[in-house]
Amino acid sequence: MIKNYITIIVFCISNLVGFTSPSSMLAQEIKVFTVQDFDLKGPVKFCLVATDYGKEEYDFNQDGFLTKAVTRYSNTDYDITTYKLKGSELSEKRVENYRDGIFTKNTSIANFYELDTTDGKKVTEKIISYNKEFLDQYEYFYGDDGRLSTIKRTNESGIDETTIKYEIYKGESTETYYLNDIIYKSIRTSKIKGKDSDVQKLVLTKEFLEEEPQEALEQTYDSRNKIISETKFAYSTSKKAFTPSQSIFFTYNDQGVLTTLKTVKGKSVAIQNYIYQYDSHESGNWVKQIITPDNTYKTRVIKYYQTKEAAMDEKS
Repeated sequence: MIKNYITIIVFCISNLVGFTSPSSMLAQEIKVFTVQDFDLKGPVKFCLVATDYGKEEYDFNQDGFLTKAVTRYSNTDYDITTYKLKGSELSEKRVENYRDGIFTKNTSIANFYELDTTDGKKVTEKIISYNKEFLDQYEYFYGDDGRLSTIKRTNESGIDETTIKYEIYKGESTETYYLNDIIYKSIRTSKIKGKDSDVQKLVLTKEFLEEEPQEALEQTYDSRNKIISETKFAYSTSKKAFTPSQSIFFTYNDQGVLTTLKTVKGKSVAIQNYIYQYDSHESGNWVKQIITPDNTYKTRVIKYYQTKEAAMDEKS
């Protein structure tokens, strides 16, 4: 599956915002979003989310893949991103921006993807503006194991090459990213024992600038692959070591939905509690989220595809 890539033009999907740094804008693998990426379950067809900055709309196909995303800041200011898929692979993506109700051609772009399996797997991505100007071309090369090995970026500034090296040592796997042979990121994944002998996943991501360490993020996931803690680190040049700057702890209910968020920064501790109202669908998705003590809330309107069983029940 083609996955794990967000282009330089990023639309506002708050559920997908994570660890960011200067290198996060570098080449990454392609990403195809699914209902799970939006904290949704079941045969979701459409989801409307009301947030404090506007509204977000998501359309999914019957296989659960995202086909359209709309971020509405107001009735006249909004962004539309559409995805065309061939099975589970992305063939085209368009980002269209509207301001004051008018389509803004200068900031809208189209991404086209072409799969070539003649000599191994290669995906070519061409990014074109709506003014029909060439912006970027990316070529993604995959190894025999199906993992991304090289990304070549070509534009008017020249050619950049990102290579990814994979290593396994004492049960730990490491992915190291190099831009033109200079390291800019490493991701180490290992297994640890948590409470009640629960096997957890520990992911340590380090970011580099001109080969010098800058910051890091350590994330722990439970057996359900739910993130339960993350700690951000800044690199101290005087101590020549990473020092923690902030830790966040996540707690979930039996449905796997976030209930408590505890943030520790120095001696400061902030706790947010999440309260939910659920819809009547068997999938059990929440439709209202209340956050205390802020007393802020988010609402969702969800529409589902009709299952075969439901259609048969209606006929009988």
